[in-house]
Amino acid sequence: VVIRAQNGELLYRISPWARYVVRDEDKVNYDWVHWNPPQSYIHKHPSPKRLKSLRIYESHVGIASPEGKVASYKNFTYNVLPRIKDLGYNCVQLMAIMEHAYYASFGYQVTSFFAASSRYGTPDDLKEMIDVAHSMGITVLLDVVHSHASKNSEDGLNKFDGSDSCFFHSGPRGTHQLWDSRLFDYANWEVLRFLLSNLRMWIADYGFDGFRFDGVTSMLYHHHGIGTGFSGDYNEYFGLHVDEDALCYLMLANHMINFLHPECITIAEDVSGMPALCRPVAEGGGGFDYRLAMAIPDKWIQIIKELKDEDWNMGNIVHTLTNRRHEEKYIAYAESHDQALVGDKTLAFRLMDAEMYTNMSVLSPLTPVIDRGIQLHKMIRLITHALGGESYLNFMGNEFGHPEWLDFPRKGNNESYHYARRQFNLTEDHLLRYRFLNAFDRDMNKLEERFGWLASPQAYVSEKHEANKVIAFERAGLIFIFNFHPYQSYVDYRSFFKYKILLDSDAAEYGGHQRLDHNTEYFSEEYPHNYRPNSLMV
Repeated sequence: VVIRAQNGELLYRISPWARYVVRDEDKVNYDWVHWNPPQSYIHKHPSPKRLKSLRIYESHVGIASPEGKVASYKNFTYNVLPRIKDLGYNCVQLMAIMEHAYYASFGYQVTSFFAASSRYGTPDDLKEMIDVAHSMGITVLLDVVHSHASKNSEDGLNKFDGSDSCFFHSGPRGTHQLWDSRLFDYANWEVLRFLLSNLRMWIADYGFDGFRFDGVTSMLYHHHGIGTGFSGDYNEYFGLHVDEDALCYLMLANHMINFLHPECITIAEDVSGMPALCRPVAEGGGGFDYRLAMAIPDKWIQIIKELKDEDWNMGNIVHTLTNRRHEEKYIAYAESHDQALVGDKTLAFRLMDAEMYTNMSVLSPLTPVIDRGIQLHKMIRLITHALGGESYLNFMGNEFGHPEWLDFPRKGNNESYHYARRQFNLTEDHLLRYRFLNAFDRDMNKLEERFGWLASPQAYVSEKHEANKVIAFERAGLIFIFNFHPYQSYVDYRSFFKYKILLDSDAAEYGGHQRLDHNTEYFSEEYPHNYRPNSLMV
C-alpha cells in the first residue's frame, strides 16, 4: 500500500488487514502476499462443546520440537496434538500466532494482526491444525495481543499514515515505557472496528474457540501497572487511574464474542485482581469467563527460593490457593511460559538445578536432591490443580520437568536455537526419570476428567497442620491429603473419610517409594475430628 502523507511524502506500507505476510531471507522487512489458493481448506469437524473443566496446555508452535529450528504447524498437528490428547489436556492455548517480525518477542510484539505467522507454514496449515484438534475434542484458544503493538512502521501499524496517532494515542500516552511499544486509542471508532473485526476473523476464518487476552492489567489502568502494587483495596480498582476506554473495549469485545459465538471462551491475563472482570457485561462486569490466578506461581517460587522445607507455612499455602472471588472463575497454574524464559527458572530447575544434567538416569543412584525435586514437583502440581481454581494450565514441557530454560535466537546468544525447543524425547527414554513426572501429570488430568473437581464448588479444607506439615481437603467427593514434611511419615493419621487410593505420588510408576498398599480399604467411624462428624485412620 502506498500512502501520500499530509506533508506529501510517499509511505510504503503493508495493509493492516493483510492475511499473509512473508519475509525473504535476504530482507529485513515483511512483504504482503495475496493468499488465495484455488482450493481453500474446508473445516471437517465442529468445535467441541463448551467445556465444564478446562485443562489448558499452553503451547508455542515454533519451539514444539526437539530439533533446533522453527517447527511447523504440520509438526504440531501430527506430533504434538496426539501428545496433548494423551496427557489428558482438553484445551490448547496457542502463543505467537499473530504475525510478529521479531521471533524472540515470543509473539508479543505483533506487526500484522490479521496474519497467521508464516514462519510456521501457510494459513491453511493452521486451519488444518485447528480442525485436527477439534476432531480430538480439543478446544483451541488464541493468545490475542490487543494491549499494544510493535513499533515497526514498514511492516507494522506504527505511523501508518505518517502521523503517530493513527491507531494509537499520540504523545507519551501512546507508548508503553517498559515494552517500548505503541498503545491503542480505544476511544477511536476505527480502532474499535479494527480490533473487533480481528477477533471475529480468528473465530470465523480459522475456527478458534476463544481467546486469552494478553496484558489486560496494562490496558485497565493509565499507569499500566508499572511500579504499582495491588493489595485488594477497592480504591486501587475504581478511580480516575482506570482507563475507561480500554475497559469499555474489553466489555464490548466480550459482549460481541458472547453474542455471535456463545460457545467461545475468553480469559483475562490480569495481575491486579480487578473485581467483576469475570462477571457478565449485563451485571456491569468485564464479561470474561476466566482470569489467571497469577499469585500462585509467584508463591511457589518464593517458598522454594526463600524457605527451608521445615519452614513451609501450610496456612499460607492454603490461603494463596483459595484466596479468590468465588463467583469469578480462576485458572490455577504452578508455572507458565513466564517462569520458563531465560533469566527465570522453572520449578523443576529450581528444585534440582545442576543435578538434572547428571542424576536423572534410573541407572544413577536416587540422590536426595533429585528425590525431593521429583516428589515436590508432583505434589505442587496436584495441590495447585485440585485447590487453586476452576481451571488448570501448564506450559508445554513443564509437565515432565523440562530441563534448562527457554531462549529464542537473538544477537546475545549468537542466533542459537539450542534453547528454543522442547525435548519431548526425554519422556520416551525409559532410562530417564522424566517419564515418572509425565505419567503423574497424565494420570492427574485423567482423574480430574473422571471426577470433575475443577467444575465443582470450592474445596472444604479440614486440616492445615503446621507441625505435621499436612494439608487435607475434600472436593468433588474426593479426599486430598498432602504430607509436605521433609522427613516425617505418619501411621494411623486421623482423617474423615472412607475410600480407596486413586492417585498416589509415592507410587512406583511416578518415581515414588511405594510405601502405601493400594489394596487397603479405609472405613470411617463416628469419631468427630477437625469439625467433621466422621473420621478414620490413614
